[in-house]
Amino acid sequence: MSTLTLYMQYIVNGLTLGAIYSLIALGYTMVYGILKFINFAHGDILMVGAFIGLLVYTALTGDAAPGAWTLSAFFIAMLVSMIACAILGMLIERIAYKPLRNANRLAPLLSAIGVSFILSNGAAWIFGTQSRRFPYPFENDPIHIGSITITPHQIVVIVVSVAMMLLLTFFVNRTRMGKAMRATSLDQSTSQLMGINVNRVISLTFAIGSALAAVGGILAAFDFRVYPSMGTMTGLKAFVAAVIGGIGNIQGAMIGGVLLGILEAVGAPLLHIPNGMKDTVAFAVLIIVLLVKPDGILGKNEREKV
Repeated sequence: MSTLTLYMQYIVNGLTLGAIYSLIALGYTMVYGILKFINFAHGDILMVGAFIGLLVYTALTGDAAPGAWTLSAFFIAMLVSMIACAILGMLIERIAYKPLRNANRLAPLLSAIGVSFILSNGAAWIFGTQSRRFPYPFENDPIHIGSITITPHQIVVIVVSVAMMLLLTFFVNRTRMGKAMRATSLDQSTSQLMGINVNRVISLTFAIGSALAAVGGILAAFDFRVYPSMGTMTGLKAFVAAVIGGIGNIQGAMIGGVLLGILEAVGAPLLHIPNGMKDTVAFAVLIIVLLVKPDGILGKNEREKV
């Protein structure tokens, strides 16, 4: 295999990884866009989504061989997981964040860290610390396109991720509630004066972000397995992706996720970084972006009057 072909393969792998980061990063950027607050429990919500998806899928399929039913069961499990995580996200916002909305900015951040520990330790208590494999709902025999190899799993990840991003873009730009979300992100007080129910908008934002995290968790489970702390590093790297793209910007989160996935997949072998240390690529990129363009690729520099 030539060097060019090898790096083309890395890019394909990076697109798959980047699609997952983008989905998860959307949750961070949506919440920050409205509340100017980083929900550090977001990574653990994706872990909960992965566990729920695995439990539902296993209950529906048992030991069934991959086929039409297992693929249908996979999407049913994904839908159930999205609904469950959307409800969980709204409950977390109502219980742990809403009472602190007017408090010092450090308070909701600490609350988010507390929620993160509760979710991860709760999952370890309920499910144990042993990692579990999420079985492929289809035959995952590799497909060869020239010298490049792509698997059905990678195709599903990219197709589902792109579909979710397009649906979110349509919702935010074309629907009445989407316009209310954009108005609330610009000015909550003025939005209330214009008759927008800000509390409902914020709850919906958490619901959508958590539902997308559930999808990202299930897709990530194919590669990383399912275990209580799976959301920690994946969530942190998705946060890095949101910052790279410009946190608070939906298109920026998508671009940042794809870019980070490609850089991680290509950068590690290019720089001869061992697999155990490849996570350093994401945080090295974060430091560089913060030094060169702190607002991210599509972020805007907002000045506050004192």
